[in-house]
This record gives sequence, C-alpha cells and structure tokens, in this order.
Amino acid sequence: MANANPFSDPLRFERRVPACAIVIFGASGDLAKRKLLPALYRLALDRFLPENFAIIGTSRTAMTDEEFRAKMRESVEKYSEDTSLDASLWSRFESNLHYVTGDLNDENLYTALGAKIAEIKHSSVLFYLSTQPSYYGPVVDAIGHAGLNKAPEGSGGWRRIIIEKPFGHDLESARALNKRVQSVFQEDETYRIDHYLGKETVQNILAFRFGNGIFEPLWNRRYVNHVQITAAESIGVEGRGAYYQEAGALRDMIQNHLLQVMATIAMEPPALFEAGAVRDERAKLLRSIRIMKPEDVPRFSVCGQYKGFRQEEGVNPETQTDTYAAATFYVDNWRWAGVPFYIRTGKKLPRRVTDIAIQYNTAPLALFGAGSGEPTARPNYLILRIQPEEGISMRFLSKEPGSGMRLRPVSMDFNYGTSFGNRSPSAYETLLADAMLGDATLYTRQDMVEASWKVIQPILDDWGARKFSFPNYEPGSWGPAEADAMLARTGRKWRNS
Repeated sequence: MANANPFSDPLRFERRVPACAIVIFGASGDLAKRKLLPALYRLALDRFLPENFAIIGTSRTAMTDEEFRAKMRESVEKYSEDTSLDASLWSRFESNLHYVTGDLNDENLYTALGAKIAEIKHSSVLFYLSTQPSYYGPVVDAIGHAGLNKAPEGSGGWRRIIIEKPFGHDLESARALNKRVQSVFQEDETYRIDHYLGKETVQNILAFRFGNGIFEPLWNRRYVNHVQITAAESIGVEGRGAYYQEAGALRDMIQNHLLQVMATIAMEPPALFEAGAVRDERAKLLRSIRIMKPEDVPRFSVCGQYKGFRQEEGVNPETQTDTYAAATFYVDNWRWAGVPFYIRTGKKLPRRVTDIAIQYNTAPLALFGAGSGEPTARPNYLILRIQPEEGISMRFLSKEPGSGMRLRPVSMDFNYGTSFGNRSPSAYETLLADAMLGDATLYTRQDMVEASWKVIQPILDDWGARKFSFPNYEPGSWGPAEADAMLARTGRKWRNS
C-alpha cells in the first residue's frame, strides 16, 4: 500500500531511499550542522541512502564545495553522538555534497540551484527550509517562480518540501503561510516537521496502545483520572534570547510539540495503519480539544518567566515573554469527557525531562486499613519517558516484605537501550528518510496546524493583553506557584519525581 504507516512495516528501516537530492536552505546554520548532516551521514552509514544521493547546501556565506565539505565533516565529527566517522565512507559521502552561495531574496540563487540540480541529474528533489521563519514564504514563492517545484515532465521524479517550526506566529499567520505554500506545493508534497513525532517513545505510543490487549481497554475516562505532559529544560535560552523572546514557551513547545504528543496519546484507533488514517485521527482529536473562553484563560493557564531571563543577551529588559507555560485542556469526546490534560513546559527547571504521566483512578475501597501505606496520595501511574532516557514505567502499590500488610510504590520499567540493545535512529534520521520515501505519517498536516493554533489562540490573546509581574519563579524551581494552584483547585498536584 502506498504511503503505508511505518509502524505496520517490520522492515521499515530496510527500505532504501530512492535516488534523489536534498536542497538545504540555511546550510551554514546550527540545525544543518547539529542535526541534518549527522542524520544524513548516519543514514548513509547504515546503507539507507543510494550511492548517488546528493546534498546541495545554500546560504549567504561564501564557500566552495571543498570548504563546505570540510565544514560538514567537522559537524559530523562533533555532533554525531553515537557515530564515529568512517574515513572511507566519508570520502564517498562528501563527493555528493555541493554548495551554492546566494541570498534567499535573490532570484539568481534559484536559477543557480536549478542549474546545479540539472547538473547532478536528479529529477527527485527534497527542499528543506532550515532558515529563519520569516523566510519561509519568500523562499517558497521563489521556488515556484523558478519552476523548481515541478519535476521534469516524463521523468517520474517528485518535488517535496520540509518546513521547520514554527509554522506561523498565530492562527492568522499560519493560515496565510499555508495558503502561500499550497500555491506552490500540493498538500501531499508538503512536510511540516515536528521532531518530537520522530522520537521512538512517541512513535511507540501507538504500538503500545493498539498492539497490546491489556492497555487500550483502560485508556478512557472510566479508568484515567488525568494526564500530565511535561517538557522541562534545566538550561536557559543559551544565547538564543533574541529569538526566544519573540516565541516564548507557549508557542515554542505547546502549540506544536506537546499538543501533537497529546493528540497521539488521546486519538482514537485508526481504521487502517495508513498515513492518511493516522493523521485523520490526530486531527480529529485536536479539533475536539475545548477552546477556552476568554474568562476561563486565567483559571486554566499559567504564564511564567524565570529570574534572570531579562538579563540574557538580546533580551528586552521589560519583556513579557513566557519562559514557562502551563495549561489545562479538556477533550470534548466520548472517550475523554471530563478528564483534564495538564501540559507544562519551561526553562531553568530542576532537570531535563520530557514525559507523559497517565494517572489512574484510585481503588474504590481501601481494604488494608490505616497504616497500610495505601493512601490516595500514591496512585497508579503509567509513565512514558521521551527524554533523556526513552522508556516506559508502570507504578503500582505492592506489599513490603515482612509481617503485616504495609504497601509501598514500586515500578516495572522498560528501557529502550537495555531492552533491545540496538541503536535507535535519531528523530531526524527517521523523519528525513520518511520524507524521501513519501511517508507523511509522522508529519503535521495543514488542518492539524490550524487546529493547534485555535487551541492556544485564546491564551495568546489573553497573555498579550495582560501585564504580568515578572519574574515569577526562581531558576531551579518547578515554575511559578500559580501552576501548582491550578491543579490544587481540583485536588491534584504535579508529579515531580
């Protein structure tokens, strides 16, 4: 089946990418150096790329092909976390690296790119926008004006484009960008990347739910008390203050990454494991999230900024940018009615962790009496860890050894690294290979982007109209006290361990 979902394909990474070229706009930037080139090199090392695969980098920085190859070798050596450079392979790999210098606003750049694509004789081309978001629209327009969005007639080739986040700055700008992109590329040629969806644990959510008979029956309002999704960073903005103060935690993390994770956790089973069916269900879930009324936003969302952010380089000392964001979402459908989904993200928190904690309802009757250690403060949790260590834990109560009936929490743990022993591909390896193979399952569709913007737009409107007393949390804490109060109003609390 064309574009079949990769989860149903046991030989997913046995498939080879067809002969094609990838054009990276912004090839001298951090994303290309830290993620894209190391991922492409690893795909070549694992023999997923054909010998004649080509990479064309472009940016304003003047470089020859040889200089570009030398810089990319440095990047691969420095940023490939679990891959050492093979000199023999690199010699062959770098022969397929090419570079075109040019300004993204100069039509001559696109003429030169067209000539380079013709020179390397590839009819199939994947464009990757690794640029400032303000360039997305102009670059797409220029690709269309130069005719690079269409493969030569009769060649059997294809043209696709990968667009990095953020896709728009709000609902209106996202719609405008979608319209602009679709005037040049069809929806099935457009790949809006969210690297969280390429992480093994996020992908494994579907296998975990729908491949096991013991979990899916418990995946609903009857058994689940609430769900917590946390994406915490222990570092600050790390020299990216100028960018970050224009984005903020709500836009940077919740609008795309964490709402997509929530959609994957809460979606209905698809009729088929096929790209369109899986994305249909994720889109339905996003459209089912209750849109907050303006008067409800202060009760169901929390804005935070850590002490010291305003002193970061490039940051306005009066900025109201959020470095912490938390929100309560409800899904208005039969499965999840009344179950709160708590999402939080922030900088300068106690540790780096991204996980999903599903808390189950407590047992209806305390059988073991006072002193048994069976308090409702020790509920059952299913925890899916996305980073730093990918895995799954089930926490439940068990009897302590010895006389009497005293209970304490214990865990059953599954860890990817120790359980399989094999190296897991990085998110960018997975997503780049999928785009070149034409598999859009793990990519975000237009209606999904707009649905997620609709969810957070009332929060953006409210926060933009209010003056917060910032900073309101200390570095190394779990965020502002208002976030704890948001859960405490319903008798719940954040899971911080």
